[in-house]
Amino acid sequence: MTEQHSTSAPTSLRSLSSNGHQRRFSQLMRPPTRLVKPASAKIKQEIKQLFLLTIGTLIAALSYSLFQVPHNIAAGGIAGVGIIINHFTGWPVGIMYLIMNIPLLILGFFFLGRWPFIIRTVIGVAIFSAATDLFGLYLPNLLATYPVTGDTLLSAIFAGLVGGIGGGFVYRAGATMGGTGIVGRIIQKKTGIPLSQVYLYTDGIIVLTAGLVFGWELALYAMLALFLGGIASDYTLEGPSTVRTATIITNQPENLSRALMAGLGRGVSQWEITGSYTGQTRAMLTCTMYRPQVADLKQLVAEVDPKAFVTIGVAHQALGSGFIPLQR
Repeated sequence: MTEQHSTSAPTSLRSLSSNGHQRRFSQLMRPPTRLVKPASAKIKQEIKQLFLLTIGTLIAALSYSLFQVPHNIAAGGIAGVGIIINHFTGWPVGIMYLIMNIPLLILGFFFLGRWPFIIRTVIGVAIFSAATDLFGLYLPNLLATYPVTGDTLLSAIFAGLVGGIGGGFVYRAGATMGGTGIVGRIIQKKTGIPLSQVYLYTDGIIVLTAGLVFGWELALYAMLALFLGGIASDYTLEGPSTVRTATIITNQPENLSRALMAGLGRGVSQWEITGSYTGQTRAMLTCTMYRPQVADLKQLVAEVDPKAFVTIGVAHQALGSGFIPLQR
């Protein structure tokens, strides 16, 4: 008798295998599970953001009361409009700031997060308005000299730096202090333009108006404060630029990768590329490092492959292994 061997699996095994594939396929196609923060973590996050919002708003209000209002430095924004109106009417700048922000808050409601945005921004506007009038009322009596300096240039510099730091804390809290900051956040969100440039665009008309009212010299001081405030806000919001990213095109990728990993203690990524002009295939390496390591990278590349092509770019942050840990 000829013994016949079946090459097909039993029906039960085929069905189990088919069911297993179906289960795995359904698991792959299932939408990813969203990570839900515990209630305690959400509360801590809200407290942290409220703290940043309060501190930042108080710093900005103090800068406004100490350096801008006494010298009529209308450095753009609703706060600048308040200084111009106060010059003609004597109305409190804090109350005017609150009233003029109402239509802008409605605009921000639809473009910057609806209720979460409104709640935080209303808090910021309320604190800034109240603190500005309170500082204006009590600081002249509390300080030996008010204003703290009679030098308008010095006041403009510190108005920009201190006010910008306060604004940066507010933005890190995910809010604004209202005013043209709402317009600036909307433009930044839609276009990616840095806040410093956005402020120059949105507040230019207000500064020009201040020049017509107070004179062009004060308008120049206001422009300086506005520019420095944008830089200080970006610095506070994004942090110092301590990270550099190097791109290296080389014919010795293996040797150079080992040298960089051993010499810098940093990971290296590699791609195969083709030059459009020469048509030759070469390797491209990328490596992220801290700023003091740039000189060591140049030295290592020069030793391993002097004919390599190197570009070094500026990055604000590096998150992950070897750098700032990622947090949920």
